[in-house]
Amino acid sequence: MAEPQHTLDCDVLIVGGGINGAGIARDAAGRGLSVVLCEKDDLAAHTSSASTKLIHGGLRYLEYYEFNLVRKALIEREVLLRAAPHIMWPLRFVMPHSKGQRPALLIRAGLWLYDTLARRELLPRSAAINLRCHSAGKPLKPEFRCGFAYSDGWVDDARLVVLNAMDACEKGATILTQARVDTLTRKGAGWEAIIDKPTCGGIRVNARYVVNAAGPWTAQMLHVATPKEGAGHLRLVKGSHIVVRRMFDHDNAYIFQNRDGRIVFAIPYERDFTLIGTTDIDYQGNADNVAIDANEIAYLCQLASEYFVNPVTPADVVWTYSGVRPLLDDGADAKAVTRDYWLEVDSDGPPILSIFGGKITTYRKLAEDAVELIAKALGNRHGNWTANACLPGGDLFGAEPQNKSVLGFDEWVRKVQNHYAWLPPLLVVRFARAYGTRIHTLLRERATIADMGEEIAPGLYQVEVEYLRKYEWARTAHDILWRRSKLGLHLPPEAAATLQDWLTAHPMQFR
Repeated sequence: MAEPQHTLDCDVLIVGGGINGAGIARDAAGRGLSVVLCEKDDLAAHTSSASTKLIHGGLRYLEYYEFNLVRKALIEREVLLRAAPHIMWPLRFVMPHSKGQRPALLIRAGLWLYDTLARRELLPRSAAINLRCHSAGKPLKPEFRCGFAYSDGWVDDARLVVLNAMDACEKGATILTQARVDTLTRKGAGWEAIIDKPTCGGIRVNARYVVNAAGPWTAQMLHVATPKEGAGHLRLVKGSHIVVRRMFDHDNAYIFQNRDGRIVFAIPYERDFTLIGTTDIDYQGNADNVAIDANEIAYLCQLASEYFVNPVTPADVVWTYSGVRPLLDDGADAKAVTRDYWLEVDSDGPPILSIFGGKITTYRKLAEDAVELIAKALGNRHGNWTANACLPGGDLFGAEPQNKSVLGFDEWVRKVQNHYAWLPPLLVVRFARAYGTRIHTLLRERATIADMGEEIAPGLYQVEVEYLRKYEWARTAHDILWRRSKLGLHLPPEAAATLQDWLTAHPMQFR
């Protein structure tokens, strides 16, 4: 590689642009630390856009006595709902019950514990339900006569990552995508990283502290940085999902129990679809090329078909996605591997902090714990702050997170629709859900459809594409159609090529 053409000096270099890396960048930048984040692909390009899209305590982890993890996640569930009510919202789950499954008394006890482990203000308590007269019973087979309902939350996982990166950037962090760390070397009292970023001729980063938040590549990154054998704590578990046409008319989600002890969710998704997942299997392959296999599709279809009146077949699947979760290896079966996290500091010279494990619900707390370690090492005395701060676009009724933003979201959307009455109402809803109050940045100085610029694909206008490129690091059609949005599910197949051609024909200077 040629000599880097640019040099950056910072307090903290973060390797990895998934939820943990973006969350740490946000927290650190908000404490006044200078931060550079490098991501070899797009933000949330891998694990962090391949979750089941849930902000949840993890009801099933109670079976494995993970009480501390569940309590921590339940606390975070409400913190996050208040901070970003546009990209996450409450969701009611229905668990059908029949003979041969976990005993009903055990489920009742677990749900009682789930309701009481942490303070709960936004979500209703669990309840037993009669599926013969409940709307959620209609799509199910008649043998499922009773069940249980409880509450958790839904999240747009990829947008959660982007919002954290945006907040970090607005607080002074430098976010570099399509930027691979080629070398990472201790030099004197700090680190020198050589970054391969083709669009700018390469970058040298001098940092006082390094965070290894590379997810499935944590072991490889640690090997690049130190001669020690590391990442013995890391275990890769593959989770896959299928998407089919909408299978039910109500807004509840389902949680289905399987005989092997695993559970599968069926969730209303993108208005017209149902999301079904996940699988939990050990993974040894290339983390850059993770894909669902035929056995996983068959497994998810078979389990869903055991519950729904209308069977699910592989031919019904319109989209699939898979991710590799870098979990903390505790020797358990794949479905039972802890989702808690472990922070490991190598301080044999300038420090490097490696992140092991974690789940999307507890990312903010993980980031807070990580930055506490970083701040102490660097002499930064700024206190914790993210628990009381909205993410970009989440300040619907003021700068402070509040219950009203969650419970009054629909009211806020109606006001926004009235304000932008010249736009189709469903398009305003999509903008409101994706961008929250940043809709006003997106639509600044626009007053008619003509002001939106070219309609590149149905419902996708030039103004939105330019916003995503300018503020959200979107570079390709795939970034826009499958991570910044899920428009890829709704648009005709040729839309991706049309959009990519437009992006190529309209180059811009990227950050």
